[in-house]
Amino acid sequence: MGKFKEVTALQLRPGNPSRKWLTFAIAFCISVGSIIYTNMLVQQIEERERNQIERYAHTLEYLANENDNPNVILLLDEIILSNETIPVILTDKNETPEQFRNLPKAEEESDTEKRQFYLRNVLEEMRNQHEPIQITLQVSEEVYGIKYVFYKNSILLTQLAYYPYVQLTIIGVFVVVAFLLFNYSRAAEQNRVWVGLAKETAHQLGTPLSSLMAWSEYFKTSYPDQIEVLKEFDKDVKSLETITERFSNIGSEPKLKKENVIETVEEIVSYLSKRLSTKISLSIEAFPTRDIHANLNASLFAWVIENLLKNAADAMGGKGAIDIKIMKVSEGVAIDISDTGKGMTKSKMYQIFRPGFTTKKRGWGLGLALAKRIIENYHKGKIFLKSSEINVGTTFRILLNDEETTSS
Repeated sequence: MGKFKEVTALQLRPGNPSRKWLTFAIAFCISVGSIIYTNMLVQQIEERERNQIERYAHTLEYLANENDNPNVILLLDEIILSNETIPVILTDKNETPEQFRNLPKAEEESDTEKRQFYLRNVLEEMRNQHEPIQITLQVSEEVYGIKYVFYKNSILLTQLAYYPYVQLTIIGVFVVVAFLLFNYSRAAEQNRVWVGLAKETAHQLGTPLSSLMAWSEYFKTSYPDQIEVLKEFDKDVKSLETITERFSNIGSEPKLKKENVIETVEEIVSYLSKRLSTKISLSIEAFPTRDIHANLNASLFAWVIENLLKNAADAMGGKGAIDIKIMKVSEGVAIDISDTGKGMTKSKMYQIFRPGFTTKKRGWGLGLALAKRIIENYHKGKIFLKSSEINVGTTFRILLNDEETTSS
């Protein structure tokens, strides 16, 4: 049985994290490779567009200087008019726009001032992308004029530059959705296993529990002088009956009702105080009064408190103090459970509620995971590690709803 417990506990713990890192590394390499390859294509197309604009500029220069050449019309058709994608602006030496091409918004603008304003803005954008190309025009035999050709990337090149990021975003969204669906499916499967295991446990406990109750009645009749001992025996039997009821009800929505939190916790502490080490002191404080109520399922809530108290006792090695503070706060009712145990490191703080995680050699790593489920799923409250310091102690906090009760 011990061997079975050890293997099962191991199986419940989280898998090897190296596989996750390997998957992440592969995805990262694919992403980087995609971006590098696309950037190479962008650079090649950008260089080709630069060459095309340079030919465009040289053609303009040639046309201005060779007006009587019969090849002018051919050059006009082959080079200048063939550019239907790259936005271009031709300016004078003062960079005042004179002509433009492939700027639909400028072509649609009928107001000259507005068009010039728009072209100047585009000119600055072009300057930020590429160095302008200078062309020299011969005005007369000894006089030369300077003009500049500004241009920016075509729409196709711009789309290609952003393509890998859009692609990776879509893949990322798909991976996240798939991961969430996988986790939901796995969580649903785990829930079915939890429910089946719990109900089977309750069923198996039923027979020995009935036998213990019969033995209790027999002992009361046969040993009337041991009434105090038998009272404690009855408490343990009652505790087993409560545990069986808890397991039996897992999977069904528990009913919550308004309970006095102080009295409920005191009852739990009264039972456990005689079953923990005598070197452990337990104290309960209430603020501002003892009249603090919250919506509880007393049986399941007791399970959580018992688990936290037992964990605290283990953390102290059976010697120390456990302080319980019950307070009215803005969120409802707060219950702080503090111990003077060995505390824990930050790396453990982030894992304590994970199913299968435990610091005990023979631990299953299920207690805090169940406590979180009971408080957050059933009671719609919160449970978290408030603080922990090595060799000083640990404090857990439970937040409960204190509004008018409703059946869940």
